[in-house]
Amino acid sequence: MDNLLSFDYLPGTDIYLYQRRDMFRMNTDTALLGHFMRVKENDTVLDIGCNNGALLLYASQYTKGKLIGVDIQKEACELAEKNLAYHKLTNSMICCADAATFECEPCDVVVCNPPYFRVTHEDQLNESLAKRIARHETNLDFETLAAKVSQCLKENGRFYLVHRCDRLTDLLCGLRKVELEMKTMQLIRDENKEHPHGVLIEAVKHGKSGCVVLPEHIVRR
Repeated sequence: MDNLLSFDYLPGTDIYLYQRRDMFRMNTDTALLGHFMRVKENDTVLDIGCNNGALLLYASQYTKGKLIGVDIQKEACELAEKNLAYHKLTNSMICCADAATFECEPCDVVVCNPPYFRVTHEDQLNESLAKRIARHETNLDFETLAAKVSQCLKENGRFYLVHRCDRLTDLLCGLRKVELEMKTMQLIRDENKEHPHGVLIEAVKHGKSGCVVLPEHIVRR
């Protein structure tokens, strides 16, 4: 097991965590989302699809409230528990469960780095099962995710996610359908590309109409 692990730092912090080499690993999107979300001092934070717990570790810098992670993969949950225990975060709970049926008390913040890609052909699914679940909507499509987020949020609770620009219409329609109103958006562009590829979104449960579009974030390589 130990030879499958690396020990890496969360960009922009002094926090380290264990990652498995054979599973989905934190990337630029993870770091951008970790810095984009607004977490207050006593917020309860739920990470749907928590993987190794990276986003919960980002949240732990700001809140003394409860940190909850849910993931369908047992190995991911074990790794998240290891990372939270390493940092002595006793206000945390990791649940191995299907996010679609997961239940918890209403939270102040929900954060998610969800699967980006719709499944249209079986030949798209040529990755390992662990990476397939993390990247493709095989187990959790966005409509199901949005409904679960709305259910898990308190009134005026905040949802933070990172996704692909080419899914933006799907995202906005899906959010509004379950009464999550987009309040902040920031596009992400690689410095070597002409057009943005990603988007960061803050949505508020039963929030009023009106959105702030932040300056484009350019990823430097």
